[in-house]
Amino acid sequence: MNLGSRNKIKTDGGMASMTDLVFLLLIFFIIMALMSNPQAKVDVPENSKLPPITDPTAASVVITEDNLYVVFPGGDMNAPRQFEDIQAEANAAVANHGQNRLKIEGHKNADYEAVFNVLAMAQINGWEPVLAYKK
Repeated sequence: MNLGSRNKIKTDGGMASMTDLVFLLLIFFIIMALMSNPQAKVDVPENSKLPPITDPTAASVVITEDNLYVVFPGGDMNAPRQFEDIQAEANAAVANHGQNRLKIEGHKNADYEAVFNVLAMAQINGWEPVLAYKK
């Protein structure tokens, strides 16, 4: 007397449907990658000249086109300096201004790293950075 089952259940998964699924996902991601826009539009000022400083008493750092820095008040646009050379000058300018606020102005061709250096200096010293831009 044989009581065993004659129908065996297959426990193997079919690989044909898995390869179809992988192929469809591959096509989907290729199409999505081609349709996406890898460059984000950045709105920069139209003119190439730096706008005049409207508040001469405010402590501000101007970043030139060559990624050099000028600290106002008291700075000379004809003699910009390296970042390491302006830190003490910026401390004095903010202390003389009486507010923990530093205005940051930059040329449209200045590197983002130059702006981030000034933002990091403001954060380390506990100043409120104010980014100046022109619409």
